[in-house]
Amino acid sequence: MAVIWLLSLISLISILIAAVKHTKRRCRQPPSPPGLPIIGNLHQLGKLPHQSLWRLSKKYGPVMLLRLGRVPTVVVSSPETAKQVLKDHDLHCCSRPSVEGTRKLSYNYRDIAFSRFDDYWKALRKLCVQELFGTKRVNSIQPIKKMEMKKLITSVTESASEKSPVNLSEKFLSLNVNVVCKASFGVNFQGTVLNNENFQGLVHEAIEMLGSFSASDFFPYIGWIFDWFTGLHARRERCVRDLDAFYEQMIGLHIKKNREESTEEDFVDLLLRLEKEEAVLGYGKLTRNHIKAILMNILLGGINTSAITMTWTMAELARNPRVMKKVQSEIRDQIGKNKEARIISLDETDQLNYLKMVIKETWRLHPVSPLLVPREVTSEFKINGYTIHPKTRLHVNTWAIGRDPEIWKDPEEFIPERFMDSDIDVKGQHFELLPFGGGRRICPAMYMGATTVEFGLANLLYQFDWKLPEGVEVENIDMDEAFGLTAHRKHDLLLVPVKALEL
Repeated sequence: MAVIWLLSLISLISILIAAVKHTKRRCRQPPSPPGLPIIGNLHQLGKLPHQSLWRLSKKYGPVMLLRLGRVPTVVVSSPETAKQVLKDHDLHCCSRPSVEGTRKLSYNYRDIAFSRFDDYWKALRKLCVQELFGTKRVNSIQPIKKMEMKKLITSVTESASEKSPVNLSEKFLSLNVNVVCKASFGVNFQGTVLNNENFQGLVHEAIEMLGSFSASDFFPYIGWIFDWFTGLHARRERCVRDLDAFYEQMIGLHIKKNREESTEEDFVDLLLRLEKEEAVLGYGKLTRNHIKAILMNILLGGINTSAITMTWTMAELARNPRVMKKVQSEIRDQIGKNKEARIISLDETDQLNYLKMVIKETWRLHPVSPLLVPREVTSEFKINGYTIHPKTRLHVNTWAIGRDPEIWKDPEEFIPERFMDSDIDVKGQHFELLPFGGGRRICPAMYMGATTVEFGLANLLYQFDWKLPEGVEVENIDMDEAFGLTAHRKHDLLLVPVKALEL
């Protein structure tokens, strides 16, 4: 009898060992760099995580698992693995993780960019695409863009007459601030609770808060203590309070204004009308906090991302005089070298094929969101045979993809001609180039963003030649990055305009 029991026990143990081995084979995890106790791999991210992760991927491959505190995080760094995430298994990982900064600024995830994948998000995205970001809306704001561009050209012309440098980082941001506020809110921000300088400072601070390191995101239950001691909590609360005051004033102005004075409904009017009609978006009625969260996306997304791309493009053109000359020749040949120059229209930018290549090349080297907005896995799936579990955070390193020598010849060189005979576009189906992301969470304002960049660059390159400030040489132009939710220039871009055409 004892022998039978012993044999039974041995058989049971053998079965359990086989089952464990089978489970391990079935649930093969991605390779992972060794981490430290408690913090895991956090110390390996550095100040520029997209670059650090790119270097790690060279050793550990295009699918890599990191432990960021208590958060398992998978980073993919190739077009093939990006396709698996954004297309093949999109439905398994198109939700968003809980992040304290976005929770606060989005009024508990009531916006479109950071909310979880559910019926509310689907209804909100449909509303935004139809009413705010579509072709009709883009065309309707062209008079506003032309008016603000003329103001910018007048300002730059004054600098040209004095032969003084222009801070293009500030100019592009100011241009987008005025266009977005006028088109979306029906007013310029001048005369609100914020003046020009304070407003731009608040935009920068809000973007930083959205992308800042918060210990509570990686160490639940105790991380908030660290955030209090570092002052992050106080900064975030102050930023939320200042933005809320701006939203309240915008909403108040729309409630009080006489509708007979306005012939066109802007986006705030639309949202207030839906609130009054008790419209249902997904799981409930539209409330004031929903409106503020949506305004946050418009304000921060619409202003910052386009300005960053325009600034990086001008920096690359300054470093590459051959490309600068070629793109200016295309614009001036197509539009005409009239004595009385004019503002280039949106329709005319469609003719500027080389300019579009220049912008694509900028997106390749300087994606605004180099790791895309993080996703959260909701159901198990596999990438390259590796099992990805629910609650895993997932990033696509578009910065690394843009520098992959297997895809791009001379990847560190700025060569717009690489797109001349290429069908690669930025609509999320060519995974070599993903400036707007892909899948269900692709940026809904993609068309508006692309046309804004084309319009701004075309007009400044048409009207002016551009020189480096005195003492700055092409080979030592500063191209350092700063990282947050976006990757922007660490230092402002200064160039000297030379008036080429009279407006």
